Amino acid sequence: MYVLGIETSCDETGVAIYHSKRGLCNHLLYSQIEMHSEYGGVVPELASRDHIRKLVPLIKQSLQESQLSSADINGIAYTAGPGLMGALLVGAATARSLAWSWQIPAVAVHHMEGHLLAPMLEAPPPAFPFVALLISGGHTLLVQVDGIGHYRLLGESLDDAAGEAFDKTAKMLGLGYPGGPKLSKLAENGRPVFQFPRPMTDRPGLDFSFSGLKTYTMNTLNGSQKTEQDKADIAMAFQNAVADTLSIKCRRALKQTGLKRLVVAGGVSANKHIRACLTEMAGRENAAIYFPRPEFCTDNGAMIAYAGCQRLLAGQQQELEIFARPRWPISELSGL
Repeated sequence: MYVLGIETSCDETGVAIYHSKRGLCNHLLYSQIEMHSEYGGVVPELASRDHIRKLVPLIKQSLQESQLSSADINGIAYTAGPGLMGALLVGAATARSLAWSWQIPAVAVHHMEGHLLAPMLEAPPPAFPFVALLISGGHTLLVQVDGIGHYRLLGESLDDAAGEAFDKTAKMLGLGYPGGPKLSKLAENGRPVFQFPRPMTDRPGLDFSFSGLKTYTMNTLNGSQKTEQDKADIAMAFQNAVADTLSIKCRRALKQTGLKRLVVAGGVSANKHIRACLTEMAGRENAAIYFPRPEFCTDNGAMIAYAGCQRLLAGQQQELEIFARPRWPISELSGL
């Protein structure tokens, strides 16, 4: 089965073709970062318009590079939520229209499920069950994954997601958008002169909170001389605090569930320091850890094509409607 995957939840247009036996055939990604950087963040209306311009040409290119035609595609998977409503509607309308005209089924994919299953694109893939840490600009979740569609939420962010905290802190430091990678680069020149708190690690539970850490960072910056070295030191302290907090919570989740497999996905999982800290923690706990390759950490069509393929193979498909949910709890997903 060939499945065309479409991802348009925010500011990246992703298209991929996945085969149920051959694996990933092709994936293409167009990023809108350059356009949105002028405004210091994502402008939803501009994002939607850019998806309209780029999506169909990317689909044509993906088919051409895979040496396939529309007649070879057996199903279409598209991100239906969560995300920006306008951006989601572009992908949903395009996918549903193509599926109708090509007379093939379409399936709506949950964006977070796509991220959770992204490591399945690697070899060897993790076996079920496992604990998954999803860290992105909009979400920070700890989930017990017993199978596709069988997810139990263990903990989540009560305020800012980890990626959001990175971007806001980077903005404080004058680094611009997108701030996460720039903050990590600056932290490489930092010295261990500041010790920031590890939020919510002094109490039981698996929820996260990064808003207070962001405020602590601002107060430290305002109390400094704001030299480039000060900023690098603060960036390093902030990144260390986030990495340690994630490691502590993941360790608790592994102990609480008794599982020995940890999957880490989402855009922030590309952060080298966070990867190193989590890998070290997993080693101490004698647990296996899995990451998607960096290009599959951020939003992409490959993860949507894979997740959609599994659901299509199980007989699931979307009704003849344009379905999009900007807010969509992962707990509402059905299993295979």
